[in-house]
Amino acid sequence: MKPSQKKYINLRVAVVGIIFIIFFSIIGSRAIYLQVFCYSDLCQKATNEYIKVVTTRGKRGTIYDRNGGELAVSIDVRSVAAYPPHIKDTPTVVKTLARELNIGEGSLRQKLESRRSFVWVKRQVPPRETEAVRKFGFNGIDFIPEHQRFYTNRMLASQVIGFTGIDGRGLEGIEFYYNRYLQGKAGKSAVLKDALGRIFDKSGGRAEANEICPKKELNENLSLAQIRDAKNYSGNNLILTIDRTIQFIAESALTEAVTRFSAKSGMAVVMVPKTGAVLALAHVPLFNPNSFASFDREVWRNKAITDPFEPGSTMKIFSASAAMEYGGCKPDTIFFCENGAYKVGGDIIHDTHPYGWLSLEKIIKHSSNIGFVKVSETIGSESLYKTLRDFGFGEKTGIDCPGETAGSLSHYKRWSEIDAGAIAFGQGISASAIQLVTAASAIANDGVLMKPYIVQAITDQTGVPIKTFGPQKVRRVISAKTANTVKKMMKSVVKTGGTGVNAAMKGYCVCGKTGTAQKVHGKGKYTKGKYIASFIGFVPAEKPEIAILVVVDEPQKDHYGGTVAAPVFRKIAHKTLNHMNVPPRNKTDKLTARGQGPGARGQRFEDL
Repeated sequence: MKPSQKKYINLRVAVVGIIFIIFFSIIGSRAIYLQVFCYSDLCQKATNEYIKVVTTRGKRGTIYDRNGGELAVSIDVRSVAAYPPHIKDTPTVVKTLARELNIGEGSLRQKLESRRSFVWVKRQVPPRETEAVRKFGFNGIDFIPEHQRFYTNRMLASQVIGFTGIDGRGLEGIEFYYNRYLQGKAGKSAVLKDALGRIFDKSGGRAEANEICPKKELNENLSLAQIRDAKNYSGNNLILTIDRTIQFIAESALTEAVTRFSAKSGMAVVMVPKTGAVLALAHVPLFNPNSFASFDREVWRNKAITDPFEPGSTMKIFSASAAMEYGGCKPDTIFFCENGAYKVGGDIIHDTHPYGWLSLEKIIKHSSNIGFVKVSETIGSESLYKTLRDFGFGEKTGIDCPGETAGSLSHYKRWSEIDAGAIAFGQGISASAIQLVTAASAIANDGVLMKPYIVQAITDQTGVPIKTFGPQKVRRVISAKTANTVKKMMKSVVKTGGTGVNAAMKGYCVCGKTGTAQKVHGKGKYTKGKYIASFIGFVPAEKPEIAILVVVDEPQKDHYGGTVAAPVFRKIAHKTLNHMNVPPRNKTDKLTARGQGPGARGQRFEDL
């Protein structure tokens, strides 16, 4: 080889080497720059490509009855989701998913043909449907774990408990009122996904974000605090005062009466007078909160809390309390009942049976409207108003349920000549079922009004109490002496000749009062042929363990409280006392009238 050629070759090698050195230097510099100065940004970009952050919510807390029985729980389910950009054969996927998941093809096609990166196909899918879809192995279809609310006793206490929506938020009842305690906290789970949207890691399950980047490099959107397992975010539990056995007793007896009398609806409340704890709060018709959307919205409402109605003659026990507390009356104080018709201003008050002179006790026993107009004249409007307000009428009780009504009790200065008398026998005033039973419980509790409540404790997932709720005294309404006197007069209501004889129980002394109120329509006038039949009372009279209110709306065939509601009271009270192991008295009064014979018509003395 000639020297000139060798020199040329060496020059070429040198030039190429220099070029390579320059390029390697640039690449090396770039690599150092990227690895040292741009490491955090590039790491985050890589993380965003491979790690998907799924926001999930911890399990909703469980709702228990007073004895630890489960009323509402959350179960693990899967929801089917899709990543439209990764789906290859959209028509086949649409047809298959629509068939297996029982959903419409049109709406599903719109979702899968959209440009969105993520869509829900069907939420909270049953295991059978989940497995049916999974076996096809479609690309871009995912199965995301979620929690579904399940009500173990189906319709039991449905209006009290309420229900949740698809996103796990409470929409009605206790579920709504205590949602912030029950709802699980939001948590973020980080998972590795390939280009087709499939989850993967070395173990075939979840991968932690710091397997790609050290935790110090994760930004606040992917912090370890946010990607902890959602089980650490579970909601708190509720323990109710409701006893599901007593609730079932109340619902069964109420359902039987509503069916028998072809009534529109019914309510029953069972309360402990000395504490205000609600043991049962029943409604008919019932609904199943597991499929609440299949039922009319009207039946979702807890009407015992939200709906006011004219109480009728059940109001007379409170007017009688005012008469003895402020009017100087005694059980044997007599009033002339005008032989069945009494004119007040431009109105005429009637009784269903004509009475002459009656004592206060017999006025209650026979439920004379005219008698209570005379009583109200003795009391005076101001004293009657004060007593009713002290009993809680015209204001909310404060029970821990949503949508409570205050009812209606106008100020005595706005009463007309007839108003005081009408209010004394239960017209021109409205109250909720919870107000009525709470007020009656005050008489049973020697004149002390207690605040009603339905949740006794909030606990964490380990059962440790976070908050507890117990008896709360509101105020003394009447003296213990007056309360005991009213109790004695209420006993006469369920004895022979009284309007509530059908509530009498063998072995137990019952205090009660019937009510039959004509319904008012929107224009403030009474509707002919539509009534609310009710009975309120407590038992045993000597030491009341339970107070019960029964309300039946628009019963047909018969509409008197003594016929329609009193037997329901008896059934609920008898079975509840047995359940609570409250023994009957050793010596019982002989009951000669109930269901058959002239005594069974005692309810005919009831007012309209």
